[in-house]
Amino acid sequence: MCPGVESDSPGICPKCGMALERNPLLADETPDPQLRDFTRRLAVGLVFTIPIFVLAMAPMIPAWRHIEWLGGDSARLAQMLLSLPVVLWCGTPIWKAGWQSILNASPNMFTLVTLGVGAAWVFSEVAILYPSAFPSGAHGPDLYFESAAVITILVLLGQILELRARARTADAIKSLLARSPKTARLLKDDGEHDIPLAEVNPGDALRVRPGEKIPVDGTLLEGSTSIDESLLTGEPMPVEKSAGDPVTGGTVNTTGGFVMRAEKVGSETVLGRIIALVAEAQRSRAPVQTLADTVAAWFVPAVLAISALTFAAWFFIGQNSALALTNAISVLIIACPCALGLATPMSVMVGLGRGASLGILIRNASTMQMLARLELLAVDKTGTLTEGKPKLLRTSTQPGFSENEILRLAAGLESASEHPLARAIVAAAPAPLPRPSNVESTTAQGLRGTVEDHSVAVGKPSFLEALGIPCPAPPETTGTLLAMGLDGCFAAFLEISDTLKSTTPEAVRTLQKMGIRLVLLTGDTTGAARPFAEQLGITDLRAGLTPDEKHRAILELRKTNRIVGMAGDGINDAPALAAADVGIAMGHGTDVAIESAAVTLVHGDLRDVARAVTLSRAMMRNIRQNLFFAFAYNAIGIPVAAGLLYPFFGILLSPMLAGVAMSLSSVSVIGNALRLAKEKL
Repeated sequence: MCPGVESDSPGICPKCGMALERNPLLADETPDPQLRDFTRRLAVGLVFTIPIFVLAMAPMIPAWRHIEWLGGDSARLAQMLLSLPVVLWCGTPIWKAGWQSILNASPNMFTLVTLGVGAAWVFSEVAILYPSAFPSGAHGPDLYFESAAVITILVLLGQILELRARARTADAIKSLLARSPKTARLLKDDGEHDIPLAEVNPGDALRVRPGEKIPVDGTLLEGSTSIDESLLTGEPMPVEKSAGDPVTGGTVNTTGGFVMRAEKVGSETVLGRIIALVAEAQRSRAPVQTLADTVAAWFVPAVLAISALTFAAWFFIGQNSALALTNAISVLIIACPCALGLATPMSVMVGLGRGASLGILIRNASTMQMLARLELLAVDKTGTLTEGKPKLLRTSTQPGFSENEILRLAAGLESASEHPLARAIVAAAPAPLPRPSNVESTTAQGLRGTVEDHSVAVGKPSFLEALGIPCPAPPETTGTLLAMGLDGCFAAFLEISDTLKSTTPEAVRTLQKMGIRLVLLTGDTTGAARPFAEQLGITDLRAGLTPDEKHRAILELRKTNRIVGMAGDGINDAPALAAADVGIAMGHGTDVAIESAAVTLVHGDLRDVARAVTLSRAMMRNIRQNLFFAFAYNAIGIPVAAGLLYPFFGILLSPMLAGVAMSLSSVSVIGNALRLAKEKL
């Protein structure tokens, strides 16, 4: 498919003449009209081609040789008449595509087929209508109506098989689209109404009943329920939801009915963004495609030259006009650049679709090629290696300060932040919390603001020092240590700790076995990060890093001439994710992190990095197999079709057999690419 080519209706590409592919985001459940049209043409063509083939082969069958008319002029005239609907109507899409490729100087498979079939059919027509123009006997056995008809039928069959195979590559997107319900139940003053999903607007109140899929992203207003969020988390256990909690479109309401407010609709929903990302990735081109494009640009002109040389050699040197035409046509037919053109995009589409079905969203094909070469992976700690749900372990207050009051004021300030450490402080404080004002945030450092007329600051000890609040020596800790200032004085240390995800040790072991070196980059202190690094066997630990320092660390790692990946989930990871050769965002992370990354792990499971690398390596291996097959096929097939073996072994390749080989080459490449859908990860 040529980049940038789109159409509102089925047809052929105006640049290259190849069939346009249906956009899975817009396609409905009705059969592909192009597939239906090709199937109808194939059925009609078979009705006429079978008798043409029988008439052409009859003189070669001993039992039929005594039937005089089968080898006479009437039989040859019948072949001509029967070939008209096959070549001129059934083959119309082939002729259009071939002509389009010639007009736009984009030679491809249809260029060769059009020239080959056209040469065979026109020669035969002239031999029938003007037999005197040929030497004696040339208008008899030298007819190629059966070749023209059979090749047309074979090309149509090959296109049908290709269209069906390509439809399978969109299965991943179709399965995601199936996650969304077709309608939503809108609450209005005059009652409840079922409306199409496309008519839902932000702010609408929607009712979701037990067992229904949630239509769009929003907030639960009334009721409580349990929601199956395995689409996003991969976890089978339903999540309890009550008023004020967010809900995501495409997830399943399991128990109670509720009312929700729509906030993000259409392509803005989480599911919509996932679908768009997968569709965009499947249309992207891998760098390895450049090799195939370069070869294909020279391939068709080279084949035309070889065909012309073949004709000249047999006509002038071999003194055999029949073999000259037969072999020249066979060269045109067997040389199929379609297999070469399909080698890379088919593998990319199937591979990216397989990844999407596993919750691994890869932004484009070049990222997948880079993933296959991944040598070093830098990982953030909080939310990537750990649960990202830290808990407040203890509060060490200075004399003269009440622990409860300190915690209440700190939680009031941190209620303005979405950071995991802030949520840990908020969760540990008794409700209700005071409202903060004049809140200022310094990324990866801390917060300051006003709470109940008190000036409050919470963050790293260095953050308080920068504000002119001296801090005492911090206590020993294996967690993250935050300092709190109150009205310009140091008030307390807040010790917060996190736990490893249950899947992290397995993920780290798998990545290390794959030869991928791990580096831990974290904004936490060395004391807080070292226990996790030691538990996981990560020897390269770099702690206490700001976002800029993480970014510089990635740039330094890239200077070692290794392919470097970065996995993280927070705003502070965004610069490093963007700087890495492959940025990998946890699906539960911030929008900034996800937008900065080339790969998103919907389930937030580090094991999916290993799966993504395994899939990428399998895809690149599959592409190399396809390219080798396409090159080897033509390297062997073209000389045989040109008659190179005939002087030594008496072996010739008829245009019909060349047509069979041409179709099988494309089908073989497609079949090999589809194996990726079952690759063990």
